[in-house]
Amino acid sequence: MAASDSKAGKAPTRRQTGAPTLSDVAHEAGVSPMTVSRVINADGKVRPGTRQRVERAIAALNYRPNISAQILAGMSQMRIGLLYSNPSAAYLNEFLVGCLAAASEAQAQLLVEICEPGQEGATAARVLAGGIDGLLLPPPLCDSEDVLAALVEAGLPAVRVGTWDAEPATGAVSIDGYAAARTMTAHIAALGHRRIGFIRGNPDQTASERRFLGYRDGMREAGLAVDPDLVAPGLFTYRSGLEAAEQLLTRPEPPTAIFASNDDMAAATVAVALRRGLAVPDDLTVCGFDDTAIATTIWPELTTIRQPIREMSHAAMVLLLKAARAWRLGQEPERAHIVLDHALIRRASDGPPR
Repeated sequence: MAASDSKAGKAPTRRQTGAPTLSDVAHEAGVSPMTVSRVINADGKVRPGTRQRVERAIAALNYRPNISAQILAGMSQMRIGLLYSNPSAAYLNEFLVGCLAAASEAQAQLLVEICEPGQEGATAARVLAGGIDGLLLPPPLCDSEDVLAALVEAGLPAVRVGTWDAEPATGAVSIDGYAAARTMTAHIAALGHRRIGFIRGNPDQTASERRFLGYRDGMREAGLAVDPDLVAPGLFTYRSGLEAAEQLLTRPEPPTAIFASNDDMAAATVAVALRRGLAVPDDLTVCGFDDTAIATTIWPELTTIRQPIREMSHAAMVLLLKAARAWRLGQEPERAHIVLDHALIRRASDGPPR
């Protein structure tokens, strides 16, 4: 909608009542509050056409910069959007606990929206246009090109969780999935296994490639060759784990150990092994990644990599709220990449080969 007819026939919004604010000017001009602040401060980086729109909006609203009002705007309740489409309920549950805790501590409002497959960009654009102050993106949406394009278009602060891809427009929180997968592979090799299978994650996620590279280099460091027949595709879903495990365990020379890229696929591998009459870990070692609830609700309990999902989402929310406050005040948001520690958690699903 053009700025000239954005108010025609409509009642003023809550933020348009009383003295006009920097956000009102931004809405009138169709730009971000940061852009308005740059125009006011004579920042030369603003394009001439954008500067003219902002100046017309300032004149139309009779806006006068007010530092106190801007500070109050930065202190009022934040509205943070959370987009999700993660197929793992266990991962999402942990993620939400951390988000809600951080939002409660900051008295921020959390708006949760599901993204249907193929609608990622459209859903992100709709949420971004809905009056939020920032967007939180867990996997797999953290690596969605359509979502990132919508973010660039909107100019709002965002933090991505679980990605390793450097993106200057957003902040990020993750673990070093490469190092974690290499550690797990070295652990399995140290038990005496030589035929170690691997189930990859969703190819659209940077975390999947990092974990595979960690497995590959861990094998090489143990003096083992990576057999392409022992690497199966997966999608981070339980069903894809069933299919991958069937593929690996029906090989003429099956693996004696399988390392799955997440706990859901590892749990599926245990189910397939037991259905085929294999004892875990006596006949087959199975290891996972994430340390979600499923790791300790199946039998035998999974040896896995602990990814502190709850802590990651909490840290991401804190980082996003800080960026959103800066954005409200027309300041440049901080875009850090926070890397949290991981740990190898050994339980009952691993052991030496028979």
